[in-house]
Amino acid sequence: MSIRIIKKGIADSLQDHGRYGYQHLGIQPNGCMDYLSAWLGNAILQNEIYHPVIELHFPSAQIQFTSKHTICITGANFVPVLNEKSIALHTPIQVNEMDTLSMLQPIEGRTCYIAFKGNFENPLWLNSHSYHGNRFEKDDVILITDESPLFNSSAQINPMLIDKVHDFLFNHQDPIRILPGPAWQDLTADAIQKLLNTPFTISAQANRMGFQLSGATLSLTTPNNYLSSAVTRGTIQLLPNGEMIVLMADHQTIGGYANLAQIILVDLPRFAQLKTAHLFKFSLTKPATAQNLYQEMYAQFKH
Repeated sequence: MSIRIIKKGIADSLQDHGRYGYQHLGIQPNGCMDYLSAWLGNAILQNEIYHPVIELHFPSAQIQFTSKHTICITGANFVPVLNEKSIALHTPIQVNEMDTLSMLQPIEGRTCYIAFKGNFENPLWLNSHSYHGNRFEKDDVILITDESPLFNSSAQINPMLIDKVHDFLFNHQDPIRILPGPAWQDLTADAIQKLLNTPFTISAQANRMGFQLSGATLSLTTPNNYLSSAVTRGTIQLLPNGEMIVLMADHQTIGGYANLAQIILVDLPRFAQLKTAHLFKFSLTKPATAQNLYQEMYAQFKH
């Protein structure tokens, strides 16, 4: 069983929860940009939530199935069509040999996921299937084993969870919550006011390594040379020109720019799905709140 890439996309790959525990060696974690959509697709197919998925960015790859599979599409709505017929998101879909899956238009969100009922046969590297720097190319073949255990169509996920995840991911009214970082205290009072009270957008310079922001420029109380230190997904760095960049899934392991703040873990999927045109704001929260929010979300997928 396998799928074949018959048309290359802009930056599509196989991803899972990532390879953590090796950043001290300079190895990037990688993993899904929007882990929540990956969890949801896998939960709908009754997979373990960290099961590998295909991550698509628009314009995305065109995929041909060489055998029967059960799939589920979550995350961004790119208007999926199977053999030129529209198919639903958040729904188990049976595909057959020689069926072709295409994405027509980015209606909502930035990153789309395809979960499979079956195991990917690409080798693990440091306990992860995530492609480390590689993207799907035309004529690539991705091997998938037979479905085991078989999908049980009578064991449906709670529809309320699907709606809750969708509404949470694409709620652009609520701010993106952050925790102060080591360099927060070095911001001027005016810069803090701008950061928390003015809207920002994601610039065209956005990829899996980082999202550069457009909006107010910020300044420090005094020029400061920072020692390179550990960074992670969601770290907000201040660039020399006063603009900010948010590190994403393929981020470097250390950085020397001012580390202003950290997007909380539960809000990272929301941030990853923001399109370039969407205005958003930041708001401060507390570590205990951040931890509780993530645990509450996680608990809904682990029973």
